[in-house]
Amino acid sequence: MSYVDGFVLLVPTKKLKEYTKLAKKASKIWMEHGALEYYETIGDDMKTKMGTPFPKLAGAKKTDTVVFAWIVYKSKAHRNAVNKKVMKDPRLTEDMDMDDMPFDCNRMSYGGFKTLVKA
Repeated sequence: MSYVDGFVLLVPTKKLKEYTKLAKKASKIWMEHGALEYYETIGDDMKTKMGTPFPKLAGAKKTDTVVFAWIVYKSKAHRNAVNKKVMKDPRLTEDMDMDDMPFDCNRMSYGGFKTLVKA
């Protein structure tokens, strides 16, 4: 079964264009190094009546956009190999000011997931 890295992060809506540029660059790098699929999605239907809405779960402010992202790999070992290559790729950080990111890394949730069901 495949393996997935999942992310939920908050992007200040005024920085969404800047974040999109960063996400497109990252997607190319991950795919070139072997990821099977790469998704970055933004919240659209966030006022759900069932469960805890993502904005509340993530502690979003009214000025934030919720991003739900995931990257698909063949396996955990494949993920580890791909991420090792990605982290060594200088394109990932070139032109990137770590003190002025378009999102707050401390407000991001991340984890690796084993696939339970795939249809």
